[in-house]
Amino acid sequence: MDSIPKQLPALSRAFKTQKRAARLGFDWPGAIDTLDKVKEEIQELEDALQSHKFEYAESEAGDLLFSITNTIRKLGIDPEQALRKSTDTFQSRFNHMECAIISEQKTFESETLESLEARWQSAKNAQLRS
Repeated sequence: MDSIPKQLPALSRAFKTQKRAARLGFDWPGAIDTLDKVKEEIQELEDALQSHKFEYAESEAGDLLFSITNTIRKLGIDPEQALRKSTDTFQSRFNHMECAIISEQKTFESETLESLEARWQSAKNAQLRS
């Protein structure tokens, strides 16, 4: 494991670490098997937040990301590429919302969370139609 560069982006380093462990036989049988670990990590993060143990939240969030990365690896998906695509999609939808708000001479700050969610769904639907 020590040969995996620590200066890699965190997602890539997690991915490579998991691939190395898998090659040595330390791996779940399939992607579906990793989802129990993801659910466990979500519960641990939720527990930390509900009990106001914010000092554990970072560790639990990291464990959750690591577990999700493992599921993605088991699916044969490059996590960096998947996250880039999702970020691009988010930015595109957000830009759609922003243009609509500006065209109505409004600001994000003047919108309620409910109205922003409605705008988000509109942007999502517009993207799906195109």
